[in-house]
Amino acid sequence: MTQLPARYDHVGSFLRPKYLLEAREQKAKGAITPEQLRTVEDKAITEIVKFQEDVGLKSITDGEFRRTYFHIDFLDQLGGVKTDIPVTIQKPDGTQELAPPVMRVVDKVRHVKNIQLADFQYLKSQVSPGNTPKVCIPSPTMLHFRGGRAGISRQAYPELDPAFYDDVANAYGDELRSLAAAGATYVQMDDTNLAYLCDEKMREAARQRGDDPNELPHRYAAFINKVVAQKPAGMLLAMHLCRGNFKSTHAAAGNYEPVAEALLREMNLDAYFMEYDDERSGDFKPLRYLPKGKTVVLGLVTTKFGQLEDKDDLKRRIEQAAKYAPLEQLALSPQCGFSSTVHGNDIAVEAQRAKLRLVVETAREVWGTA
Repeated sequence: MTQLPARYDHVGSFLRPKYLLEAREQKAKGAITPEQLRTVEDKAITEIVKFQEDVGLKSITDGEFRRTYFHIDFLDQLGGVKTDIPVTIQKPDGTQELAPPVMRVVDKVRHVKNIQLADFQYLKSQVSPGNTPKVCIPSPTMLHFRGGRAGISRQAYPELDPAFYDDVANAYGDELRSLAAAGATYVQMDDTNLAYLCDEKMREAARQRGDDPNELPHRYAAFINKVVAQKPAGMLLAMHLCRGNFKSTHAAAGNYEPVAEALLREMNLDAYFMEYDDERSGDFKPLRYLPKGKTVVLGLVTTKFGQLEDKDDLKRRIEQAAKYAPLEQLALSPQCGFSSTVHGNDIAVEAQRAKLRLVVETAREVWGTA
């Protein structure tokens, strides 16, 4: 198995600087060209790379600064996929929630162009030698879970298995190969669906769509493994699990137990970023399924709010997790990105620095030189 760059890591996205948000607005109004926007994005990415390296991170992302949403911008560029733009809804208690976009498969899924290649090449050009540029892409399960069978064209796919899963895996394989050819060695797939399947409300919604929530994790494990089977040699492939992160809200809660065996034991991945920042995630017992050779990155530091965690509390929680999985197979990170969508979380820019420094310092103290 390929090893993580360090015992401390992060999920990927960062708060967008004001000038980048303004440039996006100008582009939407037609006041600047896509090329002009890209020049502004380049500047912002150069700055966020330096920020990550100054904090001491070894795994470096572009902050997802070229995206509006963590998943739509990528999936929309696959052949055969269309998404309905999500809208913000006001919940009865006055809080806001992102009504999740429904991704529809309207034709055969295929890789019609290299989606992340140019973005990766720019990121790589900015990252210092010795550090590892990381590419974040949405998990392929996003094309199934939100819409279920009804969201996938029966004309294109009279039967889902194996044609749909094979086509999606082949498209992902093409993307991974294009990245590997450019020197990418670290790719993270962001997945909300397995974490959602820990929540009884979400499990019931899956039943209403005609899916069995007990069977789905195992089906998704086989699906992910079709992608892993095409992973280029020397590439680390990780999965990040998230229960929702729109403007510091969450969409799901629940212990990992319903999905743990399929996730940790059945999926042939190298590493898992698992949310553990509050009681929504349950206890560490599901980590008992972690086989040798894999790493779980404990997301103990929240990105939703600015209050800084206590270092001793983090160490105690790592100790608790180590009762179920060996300490040498664990690492530390924030629980999610700071800005899964362009809107960002309810957290100050400087809090990002403090949170990440805490992660780096704590990990170095727990695991030594890391």
